[in-house]
Amino acid sequence: MMLNILEADYSNRQHAADVQYLTNAYAESEMGGGHTLSQEELDKMIAGLRGMSTAFTLLAYSDEAPVGIANCFICFSTFEGQKLINIHDLAVIKEMRGKGIGEKLLEAVQKKARKMNCCKLTLEVRTDNRAINLYERFGFETDDPRIWFMTKEFY
Repeated sequence: MMLNILEADYSNRQHAADVQYLTNAYAESEMGGGHTLSQEELDKMIAGLRGMSTAFTLLAYSDEAPVGIANCFICFSTFEGQKLINIHDLAVIKEMRGKGIGEKLLEAVQKKARKMNCCKLTLEVRTDNRAINLYERFGFETDDPRIWFMTKEFY
């Protein structure tokens, strides 16, 4: 399998379509919530990412077919006084899981973080997500099991 990872250009129609396709495939999976994103949501996502100077997406291609994605945001650690990268979405299409694509995406994010002099990578993961094994192998750990990731949605 020939794997190619590149940073998406949200203004490139093919890249934008691949970001939409892969993010929607993730949303449709159990770990992503199990729902299809509407075309309006997909279009808003690309427009929003394009407008966020701290956003970047890495796309993984196998033989020119989009197979994996890492949607990331550059943030700031107040305690460390340095930038960090939060991996907001990391997903591989179902048919291609178990082939090392997730690990290659993590390696690419880490390479970018080191180049930017970031102090760390962060991500959130459901406790029933089998990808926890990948994250732990890659060196991610839970700092404190008492810490919850909480959300408050506005509609």
